[in-house]
Amino acid sequence: MRQLEGTKCSFLLCLGMSIIICSVIYLRARMPTEHKPLEPPSCRPFSTECKAFLNSMEGEELYRRDCQVESYILNSRLQCSDLIRDLHFITTPLSREEEDYPLAFIVTVHKELELFVRLLRAIYMPQNVYCIHVDAKAPWEYQAAVWKLVSCFKNTFISSRSETVTYAGFSRLQADLNCMKDLAKSKIGWRKVVNLCGQDFPVKSNLELVRYMQSKEWRDRNMTPGVKQPLSMRHRTQLQHREIMGSHVALKGLGLKKDPPPHNLQIYFGTAYYALTRAFVDFVLKSRVARDLLEWSKDTFSPDEHYWVTLNHIKEAPGNHIDGGWAGNIRAIKWRDQEGRTHNGCKGHYVRDICIYGMEDLPWIINSNSMFANKFESNVFPEALDCLEQWHRNKVLNQATVPIEPSWLLATQSNSSYFNSSAEA
Repeated sequence: MRQLEGTKCSFLLCLGMSIIICSVIYLRARMPTEHKPLEPPSCRPFSTECKAFLNSMEGEELYRRDCQVESYILNSRLQCSDLIRDLHFITTPLSREEEDYPLAFIVTVHKELELFVRLLRAIYMPQNVYCIHVDAKAPWEYQAAVWKLVSCFKNTFISSRSETVTYAGFSRLQADLNCMKDLAKSKIGWRKVVNLCGQDFPVKSNLELVRYMQSKEWRDRNMTPGVKQPLSMRHRTQLQHREIMGSHVALKGLGLKKDPPPHNLQIYFGTAYYALTRAFVDFVLKSRVARDLLEWSKDTFSPDEHYWVTLNHIKEAPGNHIDGGWAGNIRAIKWRDQEGRTHNGCKGHYVRDICIYGMEDLPWIINSNSMFANKFESNVFPEALDCLEQWHRNKVLNQATVPIEPSWLLATQSNSSYFNSSAEA
């Protein structure tokens, strides 16, 4: 009997110890990790060309404050307040002018987490609203990381429906429409919506975007650069195509012809990117003409390059710009076939005939006076994005009419007067 009692006591002791150990492990897992800001020593230094571009003073070293953005989000257990601070997000409207004219953004992403974080940080303002569409085929870890960051902001959300996006496919257009449906329900009184992809980066500050969209030319108009569909592009909408999900778009059969567009519409060709009024978005979602054109576009090639611009040339469309042509500085893009005409060549390299920017492309980007620039890659010519990002943040903060929080600075320098002497827009 004593042996049984001893065994029972040993069992209870082991059980108690196990409960204590498990409780400690659980509590440590639940408790926020000790705050460890991103350390500058491991950061890639700004290049000599960038220092000259930023107009930094000779002999002074500029230190980037974060360069481990991706691993920081993936591995961090910090609370949202710490995450927002350490990633240098701006947390207060920088002017009354911007606060009174909130914007909506649609951002479609599928790769390069670091690029997405830096893009969102650059365009983020607390008075705006942001819909993020994450490609359904993106890796689970990527999707979880985006959700983790997005969930820290009340005015930022993941689209309610996710598409498996195919290059030049209808799914790309549908991704934007999914976000538009969500944004139409938003309680934030956004005035215009802009769409972006994960390899874009802003050139204009939020204040400059607001002023540009309220300028005499664009105050009540949609921005959808484009022209009547050229003969060389008509195969896109005259022949039936099919989308190989997540892969590519191919012709149906040997080239089956499509029926003419609905409502005898004139098809236009233009950019897939836009700035649209809220009334126009309502028109897109509710108009029979818009719905019929959308259905007709399902078996076309790259329908986002004709859908928006075609609707913007309809007289009954709110904010239409029938004689707009290519007006609207939406994107700074270096196309290979425009080399020597609209630009002096790609200083990085071409991918699908679009320039992946290098450091020497930055003066051209700035002088283009566009709203955004495309394309960047974090692992190719990273110094170009480092430099543009710093230039952009300097401009944003120099234009602010409120006190600057130290956490909003992306880089520091031994001379604290640097911020006030940084490059002007």
